[in-house]
Amino acid sequence: MTGAPPEDPPGPVPAAAVHALRGVSKNFGGVRALVDVDLDVHDHEVLAVVGDNGAGKSTLAGVIAGAYRPDAGRLLLDGAPVVLGSPGEARTRGIAAVFQDLALCDNLDVVENLFLGHESTRGALLDEVTMERQAWELLGQLGATVPSVRQPVRTLSGGQRQVVAVARALLGSPRVVVFDEPTASLGIRQTAEVLNLVERLRERGHAVVLISHQATDLQAVADRFVVLRLGRVGGEFDARAVGYEDLLAAMTGAALPTDRKSSR
Repeated sequence: MTGAPPEDPPGPVPAAAVHALRGVSKNFGGVRALVDVDLDVHDHEVLAVVGDNGAGKSTLAGVIAGAYRPDAGRLLLDGAPVVLGSPGEARTRGIAAVFQDLALCDNLDVVENLFLGHESTRGALLDEVTMERQAWELLGQLGATVPSVRQPVRTLSGGQRQVVAVARALLGSPRVVVFDEPTASLGIRQTAEVLNLVERLRERGHAVVLISHQATDLQAVADRFVVLRLGRVGGEFDARAVGYEDLLAAMTGAALPTDRKSSR
């Protein structure tokens, strides 16, 4: 029997992929923020997603973390299709996000920020001792240098505030942690603190997704790079083999040198 061969089914998700996107698109009115995006997120890995302003990076972070529902395509957790209706639902499925604004309450101290809405109680009273102990334990695991967990968040440095936001995200023991522009507006020392924190998360087995337009900041910790350009995946690279020129070329749409090609 002759005729056109049947279309191949969507490719299988690698066994190591914790979270995957297949053919994901997202529109906001007439703006195509994401177009047919494929992405795999793996355990024990730092995936850096880079691109210029307007490339769709923050929209991608929102889709991964359940803040946006895609208009087309599908999400998979451990290879099984899933619909994430909200960030809260994503958290119950092991996906946490730290967005650029951090969503911290400056007038509250570290403990109050960590447990806001999830306070430990003993009878009718707050169990301050337990919450403070758990706060110190979690911050210690992250290598934090916060002087006091009873210190108001407004008095902390940018890097310390990032640690508090991450510690709050880790309270549910997520498998995937998404950072949206974690080094934006940070100085050199504070950026180093955040990148050290990312390395600790990888060592603990988390899958980490770093969303940023500053590729140079991420080269020290990334295992893989995915470049977004105009809402599409413009290239995927092994961080050990790629140079900044390759990433910049993919971000801007310039032609890559013949001896430096994307792995996609």
